[in-house]
Amino acid sequence: MTALLHKKNFDNLDSKDTVTVYTGVASFRSPHEVEVKMGDETLLLEGKKIFINTGASTVIPPPIKGLEGNPFVYTSTSIMELEKLPRRLVIVGGGYIGLEFASIFTGFGSEVTVLEGGDTFIAREDRDIAEAIKGVLEKKGVTIHLNALVQSIEHNDAGAVITYKDSKSGEEMHLTADAVLLATGRRPNTQDLHPEAVGVELTERGAVVVDDHLRTTAPNIWAMGDVVGGLQFTYISLDDYRIIKDELFGNGQRTKDDRMAVAYSVFIDPPLSRLGMGENEARRSGRKISVASIPAAAFPRTRVFDKTDGLLKAIVDTETSEILGCTLFCAQSTEVINTVAMAIRAGKDYTFLRDAIYTHPSMSESLNDLFGLIK
Repeated sequence: MTALLHKKNFDNLDSKDTVTVYTGVASFRSPHEVEVKMGDETLLLEGKKIFINTGASTVIPPPIKGLEGNPFVYTSTSIMELEKLPRRLVIVGGGYIGLEFASIFTGFGSEVTVLEGGDTFIAREDRDIAEAIKGVLEKKGVTIHLNALVQSIEHNDAGAVITYKDSKSGEEMHLTADAVLLATGRRPNTQDLHPEAVGVELTERGAVVVDDHLRTTAPNIWAMGDVVGGLQFTYISLDDYRIIKDELFGNGQRTKDDRMAVAYSVFIDPPLSRLGMGENEARRSGRKISVASIPAAAFPRTRVFDKTDGLLKAIVDTETSEILGCTLFCAQSTEVINTVAMAIRAGKDYTFLRDAIYTHPSMSESLNDLFGLIK
């Protein structure tokens, strides 16, 4: 499917008489010139306006020995090219990408081990949500090690040999695996651009600095998508397109500030979807809040799916009735969270969702009960 979508997007451009696609490595020569290297050939392209949309790629952690040339080490892109299921998969990194692949491969039947260097499991989430996710993954057979600092990933004919150290006890451990996935984050693809040559500033993490209109620090250059850092999702890139389109052909009023109640989803099983504040953040804000949570098993639709795992949670400002945050760790959360987001964008308070009429049995009707628990 990925190949199909890539081809469709490529053909949408390449088939137009007004578009020429060059496949190569680009770098700035001047504010209006880009050099493109395509094998033995080098082209110099000129433009009054230039747009950087080079995306991001997997961070390869340099301190780990044995990575270079290791045939058993994969990124989130290359592991999808595997034709044979690894019996044992070790994932380095316990972030969202790592957990998605842990859920995928344990569902396929692999023995999955996740090595997370930090001492907190998915620290961005509330602890009750994180513990619910950890419990579900472990029930499915995923082994999760915290404080696991990977020292080396060597290999022999049989597979990879991973050595890691427990940062608390100092004990050194060894694992063997048929495949190792590096899920240690992503970084913007700016290393070959030479943006400093034209006055385009980068952040400390290598992302292109842009304003609310996606303009860089060079007057005729814009940047969009994953290369600007922040939330790296397809739908954010799509909204970047809307800003650029309005800048070029509209009145230039649309900005990043127009984004309200942007949700994210983590495609584990069941999926995790969230928008707005978590409980700790809401409490630190000084607001008077009410927090409601309810297990996914309480809803008839989860029993129809036979997907009763999970937890739903909502946070509301008790003085204004404003929805401050919502986390749905349950079947079809990726759809239901959009209903919550639409309500917030429309300026509705929590009673709008509490009292709405939903079809039955559906996962949407869980919002009746969840927001009905708000005191």
